[in-house]
Amino acid sequence: PSKTSPFVRHVVATLLGIYFALFCFGWYALHFLLQSGITYGIMILTGVEHMHKYCLVVALGYLSFCQITRVYVFDYGMYSADFTGPMMVITQKITSVAFEIHDGECVKEDQLNQGQKLLAIRRMPSLLEYFSYNCNFMGILAGPTCSYNDYIAFIEGTPYRHRDLENKGKVNGKSRLNDPSPNTEVIRKLATCFISLLVFLSVCKVCPVERNVDDDFIATTPFYAQVVYLYLSMLTTRPKYYFVWTLADAINNAAGFGFNGYDSNGLPQWDLISNLRIMNIELATSFKVFLDNWNIQTAHWLKRVCYERCPYNPTAATFLLSAMWHGAYPGYYLTFLTGIVITLAARAVRHNVRPYFMGSPTLKFVYDVITWAATQIAICYTVIPFVLLSVGPSLKFYRSWYFCIHIGCILLAIALPVKPRHLRLKEQQPAVQPSLESTDSNSNQKQKIKGWRMSLQKKL
Repeated sequence: PSKTSPFVRHVVATLLGIYFALFCFGWYALHFLLQSGITYGIMILTGVEHMHKYCLVVALGYLSFCQITRVYVFDYGMYSADFTGPMMVITQKITSVAFEIHDGECVKEDQLNQGQKLLAIRRMPSLLEYFSYNCNFMGILAGPTCSYNDYIAFIEGTPYRHRDLENKGKVNGKSRLNDPSPNTEVIRKLATCFISLLVFLSVCKVCPVERNVDDDFIATTPFYAQVVYLYLSMLTTRPKYYFVWTLADAINNAAGFGFNGYDSNGLPQWDLISNLRIMNIELATSFKVFLDNWNIQTAHWLKRVCYERCPYNPTAATFLLSAMWHGAYPGYYLTFLTGIVITLAARAVRHNVRPYFMGSPTLKFVYDVITWAATQIAICYTVIPFVLLSVGPSLKFYRSWYFCIHIGCILLAIALPVKPRHLRLKEQQPAVQPSLESTDSNSNQKQKIKGWRMSLQKKL
């Protein structure tokens, strides 16, 4: 940014991105430009009051149309050169920009939460800025999604322009003159990519997921062994996601994008747009912790676009939106419908059972071990239709398990009470208001007494 203008950086990022898209997907890449162009026209022609809703419907509808035609018209199960993969990321970006413009230009600031205030866009992006954000070469193939404000600040050479106003140019206490070199972090992430790819290629054929629904395997294998094999087979599918998401993160870091300040030890953090935390995933002790560390940027998008804004049943609405966004395979819907039930049950257990184990380190350790095992099995049970894709094999697997986790989670969600979300949020807020009110009432009483004394003195 110190050697060229933002205009040149936008042009280069956009043209390289379009070239990569054409190279990988041929003329299917025109869908990327068409989807972005249609939604930009909607932003220009419609008012900011409702454009975020129109953009969500149009962008998601266009994506769904392409996914349905690819799956059911052209080739069911085709994974090579799937042009709808980049469209999924572009859909996230389109809808994020629309909602952030709506927040910045239509909603009063006191009605926004802290995250929405930070990401709110105060002016309409130019056409070049919009296409650069959607189609830049760093994220056109595998993402990850980032906020528009973060991307524009990176292009203009002013990272943290919208994030460090309160710190007066400092990030975690350090003066920010120039971002640190990303080389060490890029090398570390490339090493993670290499290990993940090596593990995936070595073990993916040793424990195929399809064996979980094999008739002989179901008939001859004890149930405890089926549980262990389910965990191992699903464990071998994760490294391919570790590979691609870590590689995408490394690409953005190599371009200088992704610096997120310094940690408490003064070390630079390059995780602004990271998409996963591997150790937190493998050691997760709750369904929520697993989801919070898996596909992080998509989780942020779902939270900002749906969960924080949906007035009724935000958990169910968020899972359904995630299923629609992922594609047209029936297995996706089975996964996310199952996820709703397990999320509600996990929340109920955490609120009602966890407090009894917080009395001592030993009890907490026992609770963590039990919840780790339960979380890993619940995740595998939930995600297996996502891998199998079809309804038949997915239901065959669930029948072999007698739908036991479905039934158990439904009973737990019904039996264990959980307060509604708006009441939990109220309880989480610090109890400042009552103390302020009592202080105000005390000061008012003091003023009244002072007034009475003064009037009494005058009378005397």
